[in-house]
Amino acid sequence: QVQLVESGGGLVQAGGSLRLSCAASGRTFSTRAMGWFRQAPGKDREFVASISGSGSVTVYGDSAKGRLTISRDNGKNTVYLEMNSLKPEDTAVYYCAARPYETVGRSQVTYDYWGQGTQVTVSS
Repeated sequence: QVQLVESGGGLVQAGGSLRLSCAASGRTFSTRAMGWFRQAPGKDREFVASISGSGSVTVYGDSAKGRLTISRDNGKNTVYLEMNSLKPEDTAVYYCAARPYETVGRSQVTYDYWGQGTQVTVSS
């Protein structure tokens, strides 16, 4: 059983930055790839970024490239999403999720544990 708790969301002006955190319970954190997804109002949930269990491999969705950075600290059982140069279209609920594999993944269906989400609102 893995519990995921996101934090760090909030209201920020366009061009600003935020760092999201996701704290995981359990002893299998380093064996699991982690991912960030987001869901904007009226839209489907989309892939943002994924990081391998070791942290050595990352993959990003098109919307994240160049502005968002995923990282993890296995000693703290925490995964992060650093977001820079935020735009109003980044407004969404951001979810972290855990995969039962060490390797990265883009598909939501391959993640078996999800956090409750944290709201990010970017004002213009």
